[in-house]
Amino acid sequence: MSGAERRLYLIRHGKADRRSSGRTVTTRGVVADPPLDATGHEQAVILTSRLRKMPEPAAIYCSTLARARQTIAPFVEATGAQVTYSEDLVEWYGGGWEFKEFEELLVEHPEMPQRILLQDPVFHLAPGGEPFDAFQRRVVAAVEAGLTAYPGGDVWVVCHGGVINAYLASFLELHEQDMFFLPPNASINTVKVRDDERALWFLADDSHVTAPELFPD
Repeated sequence: MSGAERRLYLIRHGKADRRSSGRTVTTRGVVADPPLDATGHEQAVILTSRLRKMPEPAAIYCSTLARARQTIAPFVEATGAQVTYSEDLVEWYGGGWEFKEFEELLVEHPEMPQRILLQDPVFHLAPGGEPFDAFQRRVVAAVEAGLTAYPGGDVWVVCHGGVINAYLASFLELHEQDMFFLPPNASINTVKVRDDERALWFLADDSHVTAPELFPD
């Protein structure tokens, strides 16, 4: 298959229930682990309808966090597909930010609104947070390991907004920036893969949610 073009689909989870106090233990610490809310479950079902129309992937990888697992669950139930779950695909670890409301962060970091306004990085403000370079290394290693393990077809990765940004930034050579775009919930973000080459193909595709009439049964 050397030289054959294929695709890597980075799929963001559906809308999470931010009121949830769910949490889980990872190797980096205890992290917030909310499930999907009602809208998120609806998005997962709509996403499944689109995924079933796409070419069958060589492999599916998924974050171990609930919102990601629940996003791919309807597809698994409908098709019996096998999924490999990886803790290395979980979202950036926020340290002291993990269980705080956004309003609390604004009080603790009065510079944050201006940084967000000017699209400047904010992850480094989190006390005890995962350094972005370490986060990016684990994400890239996990995704590339999947591509290496299945060199003959498309690979799907169901994950998080920060994970998608970290992987794409690695080959787009975006430095000193932790989030350069905001992937919509249940969106598909696509990379063309040929041998060691990675080329951005499509970002933030949530047309299955916003215009489902494009994908009739």
